[in-house]
Amino acid sequence: MFIVVWQFEVNEENVTAFEAAYGPEGAWALLFRASVDYQGTELLRDAYVPGSYLTIDRWANEEAFRAFRKSHDEDYEVLDRSCDALTSRETRIGAYTL
Repeated sequence: MFIVVWQFEVNEENVTAFEAAYGPEGAWALLFRASVDYQGTELLRDAYVPGSYLTIDRWANEEAFRAFRKSHDEDYEVLDRSCDALTSRETRIGAYTL
């Protein structure tokens, strides 16, 4: 399994839209579902820091993730730009294997 983790800081007025876009049924998950190797997304809200979130995207393996990015790069970039205004900060925590 290959896991990609992102951390986001979201202003209060964007929380609902952010959760809708980045949640397990959101726009990102819908895009990722174009790959049979996508295994799901978790959206975690920090219990103590308002507006702080983690996303955890799971893929069958790194090769599947890279193939998806290569074949869907334009759609990925368009969605990324459309979601830019939802976050005040975005940090890729890392990519991990099990």
